[in-house]
Amino acid sequence: MNRHCEKAKKYFICIALCLIFLLGFLLNAENLRAEEKRYRILFISSYSYAWDAVQLQIQGIEAGVPEGTVVDYEFMDTKRVDDETGLNLFYEGLAYRMSQVPPYDAIILGDDAALKFGMEYKDDIFSGIPLIFEGVNDVQLAEEAVKDPMIGGILESLSVESNIDLALSLYPHATRVVGILDDTLTGEAERKNFYSVADKYPNLEFSEINTSVLSTAAIKKNLLDLDENTILIYVVMTEDGNGRTYSNRESMEMIAEFAPIPAFRMVEGGIGNGVLGGNIVSMYDSGQRAAELAINVVKGRVKLENSSLILESPNIYCIDEQVMLKYGLKKSQFPEDTVYVNHVPSFIERNRQILVPGIILLVACLTLAGWMGVDNLRRRKLTGELEEARKYLENASQHDFLTGLPNRSKFMADLEETVGNKMPCTVIMLDIDNFKHINDTYGHTAGDEALQQVAARLQALKTPLLTPYRFAGDEFIVIVKSNVRKITENSAVQCLAVFQKPFKLEGKKYDIGGSVGAASYPTDALDSEQLIILADDAMYHVKKNGKNAYAFFGEYN
Repeated sequence: MNRHCEKAKKYFICIALCLIFLLGFLLNAENLRAEEKRYRILFISSYSYAWDAVQLQIQGIEAGVPEGTVVDYEFMDTKRVDDETGLNLFYEGLAYRMSQVPPYDAIILGDDAALKFGMEYKDDIFSGIPLIFEGVNDVQLAEEAVKDPMIGGILESLSVESNIDLALSLYPHATRVVGILDDTLTGEAERKNFYSVADKYPNLEFSEINTSVLSTAAIKKNLLDLDENTILIYVVMTEDGNGRTYSNRESMEMIAEFAPIPAFRMVEGGIGNGVLGGNIVSMYDSGQRAAELAINVVKGRVKLENSSLILESPNIYCIDEQVMLKYGLKKSQFPEDTVYVNHVPSFIERNRQILVPGIILLVACLTLAGWMGVDNLRRRKLTGELEEARKYLENASQHDFLTGLPNRSKFMADLEETVGNKMPCTVIMLDIDNFKHINDTYGHTAGDEALQQVAARLQALKTPLLTPYRFAGDEFIVIVKSNVRKITENSAVQCLAVFQKPFKLEGKKYDIGGSVGAASYPTDALDSEQLIILADDAMYHVKKNGKNAYAFFGEYN
């Protein structure tokens, strides 16, 4: 009897161990399947892909999700179209697209407009899907959003105070702070943020350059009038009173060109295009943290419900090294953990490819000279070669690599010399109409081809009186060494005629228009900077009044 019981006991233990092993195997297999799951994430941006901050957010999101995650993108494009019709069209399109694809595990909402959209439709097309926001400026909006158990995210806190403190450490003599703002949704939110710290700095006067109500020329003049006692903070500039819209790059290039003082920046997007930088919100880190939070929520590692989950803004110090050196600043004046962009290489770093073969050549020449002796003919030959090399390098530094035309630096030197010699002249500025549309529709290769063909046609107009240059982006500029109306008007007509024949882009013919504006010295202006501003004003007058024409400053007022 005992023998039978012992046998039954062993049999029972064996079955129990088998069941435990089988259960563990099944649980492990389930965990493996869970780990192998391909998550689906949708990123809805308030803006468009052309906005450089959005590109950084996307890079961060892609870095923050597991390998194999499907990430889709939708762009509300509110910088260009921000009305009820546009919002309804976006909703209808998104609702249809979401109905045609597998469901998403989480939605990431970039910036304030996208969060508002998500809150409005959370029980509609986003029902049951966690919503993670990032890049949101409006604290009250974020606090209202996280009351919903399916919403959480990351703020974008632009630290005006940190940037003023940094600026005061660099310029303790400053007496005022000027913010560059506009009247967009972002601009209104940041205007409150900007003025909210004024009481903390009783010795500083706070004011702003509101680009939404100023003409292009007025913005430039306001920038030119800034002095060394001013702290300039670039917050947002997406439009001006002329109806012109700006990308971050365009805004910063204008600020860098016309402001005589460094501009501080509070957002990562666009640093490297002429502004100094400062205490910024890292859009890359914001996107990455939002993606990691979304995945953790989907996996059940983080619970959104009843937690009022708002993460702090990912702020860092970031400085453009070239701008730092331009204004005589040093790295020792900035926090130790500062990130630097646009590193300026040393002379050896810059010329390594030339110096190494140059040294080898010099050693070879000296060795040969030791063997055979150096005579005058060889010295003259070597001197001639070095002179040619010098001229080649000097020529390369003064010409645009894409079009071959003399560049902006060469133009400024030539114009200042002409005006300095009090020689009458006329500046004609050309701008390709709808160039952004060419890039967006046909690609940047087609855009480059358009620039090269415009440059070639302008180069064909070159005479002892007329010299064309590549000014910036899709802008070209011409110096005519005369202010005689018959000559300058003929030159303007010739410049406009550049756009008469079709352009061949990527093997196909396209019609491209241009706007031309002109101003003369000393008729319209007495210095080179003002002359450029007036020619630019004339060109934008043409753009506002039908494009594809020319105008002389002062004749349309």
